[in-house]
Amino acid sequence: MLLQNKQIAIIGGGPGGLTLAKLLQLKDVDVKVYERDLNKNARVQGSPLDLHDESGLAALRKAGLLDDFKNNFMVGADQSTITNHKAEIFFSDHGQKQDENFGDEHFRPEIDRGVLRKILLESLDPETIIWDSHFLSMAKQDEGWLLHFKNKESVYADIVIGADGANSKIRPFLTDIKAFYSGITMLEGNVYEAEKRVPNISKILRGGKIMAFGNEQNILMGQKANGEIGFYASFKADENWAATCGIDFLDQSDVLKWFKKEYSDWSSVWYELFENTSTPFILRPIYCMPLDQNWKTVKNLTIIGDAAHLMPPFAGEGVNMAMLDALELSKVLTSSQFNTIESAIAEYEMNMFKRASKIAQESLENGERMHSENALATMLDFFAGHKGL
Repeated sequence: MLLQNKQIAIIGGGPGGLTLAKLLQLKDVDVKVYERDLNKNARVQGSPLDLHDESGLAALRKAGLLDDFKNNFMVGADQSTITNHKAEIFFSDHGQKQDENFGDEHFRPEIDRGVLRKILLESLDPETIIWDSHFLSMAKQDEGWLLHFKNKESVYADIVIGADGANSKIRPFLTDIKAFYSGITMLEGNVYEAEKRVPNISKILRGGKIMAFGNEQNILMGQKANGEIGFYASFKADENWAATCGIDFLDQSDVLKWFKKEYSDWSSVWYELFENTSTPFILRPIYCMPLDQNWKTVKNLTIIGDAAHLMPPFAGEGVNMAMLDALELSKVLTSSQFNTIESAIAEYEMNMFKRASKIAQESLENGERMHSENALATMLDFFAGHKGL
């Protein structure tokens, strides 16, 4: 086997990196995951993830973790409500019978991000995760790499795989290609004890998702575990908007003042969200890697997930692409059909470029549709087609 007697280092312990580690361990590969978090409880996890049959769920199936997923996914969290800016409901599938049809491409069950991470972490061999590993740099040594971490001893690895997200420190060792700004910025908020604090919104949400469209602006939200709601005000803006907007994102009243001004035609129903958000609000300018990106394969280095192909969130494919990367990379690295690790990585990267480019294009186009003048009508047509209405 190509990886026999090789030490694999995965930089980043998100869903992609952990999935890859599990899949490699099933093939008896010596792998370590270096994660900058202090421990498994160090970070508040973000919005829930909807996994797709051909990607995220396929990876879990191969990893032998599908039953764990089935026991932990959020039933009904994939149900959607579409409103206009006045909070008038134009579509809801809450009244439809829900079939938990694993294997159906249209069934996209949701799981809390922290719960998925816990499932993956607990499936790994003890001592796989090296916590508090803040990656600084690396240098070539022998046939591999010497990895340098903040306040830790350096470590040697024969093969390095970057799973360290949008601001990857591994990516520059492969390419200097940078992401471009999509023209859309999102302002993220999180509400705890949502039924108590935002009762009117909770009645519309009903444990699922809300997509509200109006005046080329959106509010997008979803139910999280533990009674929380995560939401995003999404709008077109200049790339440097944050530096010039003059908003104090630590001040609920200041953000609400901005919302009332910029979303002036929107119903006061939405004010609940801004009045009850646990600060700070988080600003997220949306970036995308060039669709035609490419680089020369390196024999002992590659990247997966956002590090490889950062894209907008408007197709719900980010985590699914990362987990599919993990699945496809593990397959080629443990296959008998390649004579060298370099040829295996080249095969993975060639397929990854094609697949990610297609999905990124779809994400960009969806972003334009969702922030267009006719966004509500467009999205209603889209859901009618995909929900079989």
